[in-house]
Amino acid sequence: MTGAALALAVLGHGVVDPSKPWLHADDEGVLRGRAAFETMRIYGGLPFRLEDHLVRLAASAEVLDLPWPDGEALAHLAREAVTAAAAPDAVLRVVWTAGREGDDYGVGFALVTSLPDGLEEQRKAGIALAGLPLAIGAHARAASPWLLPGVKSTSYAVNMAAQREARRRGADDAIFLSLEGVVFEGPTSNLWFREGEMLCTPALDLGILAGVTRDSLLAAAEEQGKPVLEDAFPIERVLAAEEVFTSSSVREVMPVTSIDGQQIGDGTPGPVAAQMQQALRGQAVVDPVD
Repeated sequence: MTGAALALAVLGHGVVDPSKPWLHADDEGVLRGRAAFETMRIYGGLPFRLEDHLVRLAASAEVLDLPWPDGEALAHLAREAVTAAAAPDAVLRVVWTAGREGDDYGVGFALVTSLPDGLEEQRKAGIALAGLPLAIGAHARAASPWLLPGVKSTSYAVNMAAQREARRRGADDAIFLSLEGVVFEGPTSNLWFREGEMLCTPALDLGILAGVTRDSLLAAAEEQGKPVLEDAFPIERVLAAEEVFTSSSVREVMPVTSIDGQQIGDGTPGPVAAQMQQALRGQAVVDPVD
């Protein structure tokens, strides 16, 4: 759930009143979902890995055939919004739309919102997932560019519907599965599980999103000497794991205690999830110019 708007900056306008409308009703981001976005945490008044997020935004824009985003201008815009929000810990979203039909320039804005409530309480208790099958094969996403594999588009209706269905089933979040039962990712997160000393996570060649937080955890695992396996994993293997957790920009590392009602491990948050959370926070000390 998106928190309260703290600040908004729009390309060509700078910091503006977030309670006023700033997109045209015929913007293709509104009418057709032709827009890309990035979400990241703000730690100590600084956005985490802003440049990496903007690189991925440009890649998504290319796949969606959007006008090419000016990364430097968007980075400046993001910092303007963060400064205006004056919130040490918050959420930053950078959005790039196709603009109005017929225009050859895009529309960019940066929105800072408060953090959702209850994240630390969820982290202590762990969350429950519901497995939701997608009507595609394990590698069909990657082989079907029209399915937008690995693209962070604002066409998030399916993702949000999946989270609503998970809550209807009594879970906290969802996890997508292929027709064969291969695990993909969550609607807004990547999935991890532990087998002994080995950390496992679905491979990018399945067409999942290359999460920036996922990348941060891969680096942390390498630094700590933890072996990592990226592959295609059946849900049965995940259910048999000693611990499971998800990773995302806003929720960070979130332990999973059950999937479809089946307990994971001893049913409590595992130690490696806590270690990865601590490592992620350690990486959040970023250079102000990044």
